[in-house]
Amino acid sequence: MTTLQELTERVTQAVGEDSGLGKSFKVDLRGEGFIHIEGAAVSNDDKPADLTVSISQKDLKALGKGELNPMTAVITGRLKVSDMGLAMSLQPQMQALFSKLG
Repeated sequence: MTTLQELTERVTQAVGEDSGLGKSFKVDLRGEGFIHIEGAAVSNDDKPADLTVSISQKDLKALGKGELNPMTAVITGRLKVSDMGLAMSLQPQMQALFSKLG
């Protein structure tokens, strides 16, 4: 299992100069910590964000590898989002970011 620090380092590398999201984004790893992204800044702070995604680390990796369909994950409760409309509009950028974590 990847540690929170290792996962955060991967996210930082994937984000690079700018996340391309245009919004603040938080991943709640369901008891394993948080990853907060705002522009190029990546931290483990549990700060407010425009969009919060709640998912286990295992499911996040499966999503990134294309082994878990995002809509199936939402329907089955494995993935929860704070704002479905915003999540849908940012889906291509989020998928690109998640694919670098797989």
